[in-house]
Amino acid sequence: MANAPFTIGIIQMSMQAAPEANVKRAEELLREAKAKGVQVACLPELFASYYFCQSENHDYFNLAEAIPNGPTYLKMQALAKELGMVIVASLFERRTAGMYHNTAVVFDADGTDLGMYRKMHIPDDPRFYEKFYFTPGDLGFKNFDTKFGRIGVLICWDQWFPEAARLTAMQGASVIFYPTAIGWHPAEKAEYGEEQWNKWQTVMRGHAVANNIFIAAPNRIGLEPETDGGALEFFGHSFICDTSGRYIENVDEKFEGVLTAVINPAKVEKQRQYWPYFRDRRIDAYGKLLQHPDASN
Repeated sequence: MANAPFTIGIIQMSMQAAPEANVKRAEELLREAKAKGVQVACLPELFASYYFCQSENHDYFNLAEAIPNGPTYLKMQALAKELGMVIVASLFERRTAGMYHNTAVVFDADGTDLGMYRKMHIPDDPRFYEKFYFTPGDLGFKNFDTKFGRIGVLICWDQWFPEAARLTAMQGASVIFYPTAIGWHPAEKAEYGEEQWNKWQTVMRGHAVANNIFIAAPNRIGLEPETDGGALEFFGHSFICDTSGRYIENVDEKFEGVLTAVINPAKVEKQRQYWPYFRDRRIDAYGKLLQHPDASN
């Protein structure tokens, strides 16, 4: 496992209705990342299409593809090999008829498929009807040893769960990537917009502090209309923060491009020596984490 510092890049981008246009734009931005010296790149959640979970529409299952050998999978694999760059690609996985996942695949710098993470926490909120489309992940929380360093990957709604960050960080990763698709209901933006993106960033920055780990969260941007008359405006605000939760790079809802940072595994280890949260965990007392809350207890 590599222990030298390595450069990561996360991509904030807008999506179009045509999947081929999104894959082409992702390729352009991955090439931009390579030109900036990025060694490990991560795209936003479900980057190959509009965020189809705005409505419950069986036609959208046609967007899913097999892993391996789906067209987006093969394109990202080929790019990783050509660019000599690790790529984390979020895909709509068709596992079998009637069973689909929200899945991130990690391609090593030679194109090798290092494995995948299937989203564990699946939301069901207005315009985020993911339970209609996705079966909860069954692979657990994972780390991936890439050519350049050990990384963890979680996906969007996983961001709100400290248990997911903890279990991923405890496996030794120096950085957790959170490919994301989160935005505003346009009618709520004026009143709640700043609060919403601030909460989204703050909870992950807390994970960075509590686990002494770098966090990198790429989101999409732009207004995406739905055929039933609805719409979501994705709020961007992608960021990378260090092990103390301090921003390394942090952008707004208009920026489209690549954010970069140097990840130093030695800093992660040093922080864990000074702030030994893992050492001081009371695993003998956490049994109720495996139960639903009950006010009577």
